[in-house]
Amino acid sequence: MPSSTEDQPLEGRFDGLEHRFAVRVYFEDTDLSGVVYHANYLRYMERARSDMLRLAGIDQRGAMEAGLGAYAVTALAIRYRKPARLDDALVVVSRLTQIRAASVDIQQRVMRGDTILSEAEVTAALVAPSGRPSRQPGEWIEAFQRLAGAGNERA
Repeated sequence: MPSSTEDQPLEGRFDGLEHRFAVRVYFEDTDLSGVVYHANYLRYMERARSDMLRLAGIDQRGAMEAGLGAYAVTALAIRYRKPARLDDALVVVSRLTQIRAASVDIQQRVMRGDTILSEAEVTAALVAPSGRPSRQPGEWIEAFQRLAGAGNERA
């Protein structure tokens, strides 16, 4: 039986220059005290970044299969402010802050309502199969510039 559109995974959305990605805290995300384990914030942020790239038209899987490489986190600074707990509804808010030839900087916040639970500055670089940094395709840089710039209708 073919799956309906209701069976598709949820995706984030752009709100102005920010990408918003909803996350629910499940039991597996927590430690014995019911608080989200610190490394799981990184998982939430990774999912949000991947969703943001996909919605921007960047086909990471296609790039890997074509031998262009893949994005890798090359720098990360994270601050934990308040704990998330079992069954919390969270939103990961992501915004591009700098675009370079081979990498992008992304500011991310994990929010519960108006409360910032965690925030991070992430640098993701395109890495060739050889393991060396690689220039991002021009159309990807253009997509990032649209998402980061003023007057972007979609972002």
